[in-house]
Amino acid sequence: MLRRLTVAVAAALSLALPATGAQAGATTSADPSAPGRYAAGYVDATVSAAGRSFSARITYPATAAGNGQPVAAGRFPTIAFGHGFLQSVSKYSSTLSHLATWGFIVVAPTSQGGLSPNHSAFADDLNAALTWTVAQDTTSGSRFAGHVDVARLGLSGHSMGGGASILAAARNPRVVTVANLAAAETNPSAVAAAATLTVPVQLISGDRDGIAPPADHQRPIYAAKPPVKQLRTIRGGSHCGFMDSGSLFCDSGSISRPAQLQLTRRLLTEWFLRHLAGDTAYDDAVWGDPARTDPQVVFEGVR
Repeated sequence: MLRRLTVAVAAALSLALPATGAQAGATTSADPSAPGRYAAGYVDATVSAAGRSFSARITYPATAAGNGQPVAAGRFPTIAFGHGFLQSVSKYSSTLSHLATWGFIVVAPTSQGGLSPNHSAFADDLNAALTWTVAQDTTSGSRFAGHVDVARLGLSGHSMGGGASILAAARNPRVVTVANLAAAETNPSAVAAAATLTVPVQLISGDRDGIAPPADHQRPIYAAKPPVKQLRTIRGGSHCGFMDSGSLFCDSGSISRPAQLQLTRRLLTEWFLRHLAGDTAYDDAVWGDPARTDPQVVFEGVR
């Protein structure tokens, strides 16, 4: 009798608690590599916060797809995403839009795009992007007013931006989690920064990466990072396979770009649903047998 009563109370409480936008959207699609319930809107804006100012592409859950569409109903976690060295944020459109369809606001600064990027400044830009988005929640007239889950802030990025996401997390106690792609060592050191982090971090790599090989870049970051952590290595994945199109001096892998991007979208979405949106329904996908026995992605992780 007591056990039945406890279960009933727990069920009632779970129904009473409000879901974040990401949690609400997660239940409508069984496959996180497929689009979620929302349309993906986007705007280009000037971000000014924490004494910094730069342009950014903001992709978000919307009522319809496209530029400037209204934000969908609900409050959504925010992810700041850092681009790779000499790469435009447009090269990550499919992945950022995918995250938006699952209920995440993604802010991608366009700063530090030159031949001599400042990694430390880029990390500060990522944190400024989060600070700016939080402020938008209470800014009258902002399209994001009343739509930001200010307690759920995450970081991501590719290559240089992946390393910068580690630096940024080490400087920002409000960050809940990090998941990045082919993270590269930075100056100052992302490896050293990782050693100070206690929030959950997922590093996604490609075993055919010829630009930031896992052994030289992601694995040292993983080794330095205390638990909770993961290193998920895509079999046949390349460095440039994390982008929508290649560029000068790009490498290639043994799987196609669409295949790598699909795996990337699944891994990021599952991780952020579990560790940023707080949806425990994805715990098994991230930490259980489905993750550990995935034939396409090598699992290493410590909780």
